[in-house]
Amino acid sequence: MEPINLAAIVLMGLATYACRGGGYWLFRQISPSPRVRAMLAYVPGTLFVSFVVPALLQGGLQPSVGAAATLATMLATRNTILSIVAGIAAAWVVWGFR
Repeated sequence: MEPINLAAIVLMGLATYACRGGGYWLFRQISPSPRVRAMLAYVPGTLFVSFVVPALLQGGLQPSVGAAATLATMLATRNTILSIVAGIAAAWVVWGFR
């Protein structure tokens, strides 16, 4: 591995740690209102959607079938691991028929 790549990985890890640690530090210093806490509860879901939707729009049939299988399995079973496995399996099946 080249030194520049290793440095980039280490610096990204430090930046991630600083952001997480900074958030914990900040919330020990202040007491957010119930409205702010409710708003922050939605952040992980919105970040996930912001990554998934563009990939689905550009990906074509395979990611769409995988996402549909994941969603259907999750709605039917409420089992995250089973849903992920179903989505991957459905995407593999579509890939196999290409």
